[in-house]
Amino acid sequence: MKKITFLILLFSAISAQSQQIIKNPKDNDLKLSSLPYYNYGKGLGITTPDSLFQFNIRFRMQNRLTYFENEGQDAFFEGQVRRLRLRFDGFIGNPKFLYVMQLSFGAGDVGTEKPGENLNVIRDAMLYYKPGKHWQWGFGVTKLPGARQTVNSSGALQFTDRNINHFKFGIDRDFGLHIANLNEFKDKFSYNFKGAVTMGEGRNWTTNSTNSNLKDNNGLSYTGKIELLPLGTFKKDGHYFEGDILREEKVKFMVSGAYNFNDKARKTFGQTGDFLYAAKNLSSVLLDFIAKYNGWAFTADYMNRNAKDPITINPVDPTMIHPVFTGYGHDYQLSYIFRSKYEIVGRFSQQKVKDEIKMYAPDTDQYSIGVNKYIWEHALKLQSEFTYENLDPYNGTSKENWYVRFQIEIGI
Repeated sequence: MKKITFLILLFSAISAQSQQIIKNPKDNDLKLSSLPYYNYGKGLGITTPDSLFQFNIRFRMQNRLTYFENEGQDAFFEGQVRRLRLRFDGFIGNPKFLYVMQLSFGAGDVGTEKPGENLNVIRDAMLYYKPGKHWQWGFGVTKLPGARQTVNSSGALQFTDRNINHFKFGIDRDFGLHIANLNEFKDKFSYNFKGAVTMGEGRNWTTNSTNSNLKDNNGLSYTGKIELLPLGTFKKDGHYFEGDILREEKVKFMVSGAYNFNDKARKTFGQTGDFLYAAKNLSSVLLDFIAKYNGWAFTADYMNRNAKDPITINPVDPTMIHPVFTGYGHDYQLSYIFRSKYEIVGRFSQQKVKDEIKMYAPDTDQYSIGVNKYIWEHALKLQSEFTYENLDPYNGTSKENWYVRFQIEIGI
């Protein structure tokens, strides 16, 4: 007991000393546009007495239970730790030189081991140089500046998962150079420019594919994005978390658009998906809108992906076909949070595939409704959700699926 008391006092003394040394308390809250992790607090951190090194640790966990009714299958329950993550950040030598690491351990994050690929434990591993409040330069692997739901942390969502179009049309994490120019102001016109030149292979890519048709392809991925906030910024960077949990007193909204060209892509979704049997050039357009006022929040987005001759065939076995997932989708999400911190949210998503791949992927309509209880904003919340989807394959035989889910999220 004495040892525990001593450690608590020692940690308190270190924390107090760190707060005295750091003249700007915001140094402990990394403002990095490509890493907009929502956090209620600032994690647990230590700064050395000479202020040359800072180490901060955060974690979050999502535990869920789901009941599935899929047409043509027996109903079943699924319980899992959907996400379990550790995040480390800080600076070395000077607050202008930052590092961020995020590791994932949940089965839904890591996935299964596949030939030619690594387990996806590393989600982010970035070194940043931030010379001032407007510019930041990053090198490593992190999220590309894509659609709003992709950019937002999965811990800052109103539903238990992102929409179906994010999974099929979104651009994911990638390794390379990430750049941002931020011009954000409280009550006047604001704008951000973001870009990235990356490998195009997704996170944790280290070797060429074992498929001989995909070896030695040296194409890169190019991404550019612009964000406009005509009436100024949201409270506490509210465009990086869903729902108006802070109840904006004035109407605030943001529109943004992104374009990605993935030269000689090797996977069906660009940075993610199955390996193609031939490299393809992919282009994606991603548009989104978000507005908040007095507890109300509305978001809408549009995504598409195009590729010439999207079908790829295994030269050894012509019956094996992996097409690029081409088409478009749009999503609409509306919510209201009561002063009691209960929230009602609804979402409609529609996904349309190109004619060339209709034999391999259905059109999908999805409807979701959720009821949430925020205890400490998004850092501790209870989520319940009902989702129904209608699948419309090329042969005209529609299929209906639905699920009910309960999830608890906690994080620091």
